Amino acid sequence: MDRAELQAMQKPLKERYREEPAAARITLRADGELDEQNIACKVDTGRALVEAGLHPATGGTGALACSGDMLLEALAACAGVTLRSVATSMELDVAGTVHAEGDLDFRGTLGVDRDASVGFTAIRLRFDLTSAASRESLDKLLELTERYCVVGQTLAGGVPVEFSYSIS
Repeated sequence: MDRAELQAMQKPLKERYREEPAAARITLRADGELDEQNIACKVDTGRALVEAGLHPATGGTGALACSGDMLLEALAACAGVTLRSVATSMELDVAGTVHAEGDLDFRGTLGVDRDASVGFTAIRLRFDLTSAASRESLDKLLELTERYCVVGQTLAGGVPVEFSYSIS
């Protein structure tokens, strides 16, 4: 896809969202089914069924997906798609890879130390790029990728998360 194709695809959406801001506000959903015998949860991604379980550092076997890994995978995917979209808009020829890594202290999630954090304490995202573009253009590409990456901005800014339950 080139810049003109991207702009043609997004133009009617942008116009609609300018005229009807409420139309741009949607709710994404993810659903999982608790495994009744194992410590696992099956999540339907819409493309595949992913079975998530405990990380080996918390007693898992490593045979099931780890939700922490899935979070980093979502970040890498979102950042990669965002970078490609921005590069297309900027008419930059860019190829490469994206890498996300995060630091965890499993004492927190296992309840070993109440002062240890539960969750990531740091996340790093790195692009290894191949491009003939100028350093200035690549700096702008990274700046805009960071600005428009939904998962990255959600993690960086934090959002309220409400836990609730219902009984059937």
